[in-house]
Amino acid sequence: MLKIITKFVLSILTGANVVTIALMLMVGFSDRINPAAHPMLGCAGMFFPFFVGANLLFLLLWLVIKWQRAWIPIAGFALAYVPIRTYIPLHFGEQPADGTLKIISYNVAGYNVNKDNTSLDSVMGWIAKEQPDIVCLQEDMNPRQEPFERMKTLFEHNDTVHVNDINQSYINAVGIHSRFPILKKEFIAYDSKTNGSAAFFLLIDGDTVVVINNHLESTHLSPEERQRYKDVLKGEMETDSARQETRLLINKISSQMALRAPQAKAVHDYIEAHRQYPLIVCGDFNDTPISYARRTIALGLTDCFVEAGCGLGLSYNQKGFFFRIDHLMCSADFQPVSCHVDTKIGASDHFPLVCRLKKVDKP
Repeated sequence: MLKIITKFVLSILTGANVVTIALMLMVGFSDRINPAAHPMLGCAGMFFPFFVGANLLFLLLWLVIKWQRAWIPIAGFALAYVPIRTYIPLHFGEQPADGTLKIISYNVAGYNVNKDNTSLDSVMGWIAKEQPDIVCLQEDMNPRQEPFERMKTLFEHNDTVHVNDINQSYINAVGIHSRFPILKKEFIAYDSKTNGSAAFFLLIDGDTVVVINNHLESTHLSPEERQRYKDVLKGEMETDSARQETRLLINKISSQMALRAPQAKAVHDYIEAHRQYPLIVCGDFNDTPISYARRTIALGLTDCFVEAGCGLGLSYNQKGFFFRIDHLMCSADFQPVSCHVDTKIGASDHFPLVCRLKKVDKP
């Protein structure tokens, strides 16, 4: 009788592990699904780490109770290698920084996070300490302060493009601050009221390099919605209310992902039309590593964090929202040497992404 029960339990656990792997694969490759056509399926990638964690628990379980079946979760991890590497790359050790370009992508939240109005000073001090070659900023504006004038004290070449009507109550801008001359700029047209993308043509060592700074459609969650989401995570909400709140949250997130899909396509089309130039593409995509928007823009490019980063690289620093939504990519003209998210500065609701790229000599 005991053998029958044991065999039954093992069969149930095996089936559960197989189902977990199947869901992990479906979610891991969900970035192929256009959320404009299938909004709910398009946001499945947000749940990928949960299935990776569940499969890891199965691996530990099998090692304890029946090690011969540990091959099942191991096989699952092997099948999911591509999305796992995209979500959680593992690169260890320092690479030489000589001869590299140091590039920063940072959503500074309008220099308006610190209640004592010290965000601008904090950002300026941090950038001065980092001494980057190029800084791409999102929400690079503040009506009450003059960040653009302050940036001129750090960089010889500066430009900021407003991506919505400056007369609106919400002002957004994408800016670039560089030690290299800015030859020209172009706005990448797509439908959005408060977000946008711009391409800046820089002269770097005699070569024209196109740097595309993006701030794709925001999630637009209100402070109240964010707090209710945190209450759900903490279990501080009744079951029915939590279920309803989760459904409303997913509906809103998926609808914003649907808006980002054509925006990402517009950026991708611009990239394809400018393949004759070395390209650097960065910004706040408002989407996770496994998302249609990130994958669409990354087509034909190297994701610098995937290639040279380590770990989850959580760039959005609000409690309860643990995601890497800031990305930096490059064309084959560059080789990523290092890439990390600096979590030591809290002047924004994002952490900055810092990468070093080495120019590849053409044959």
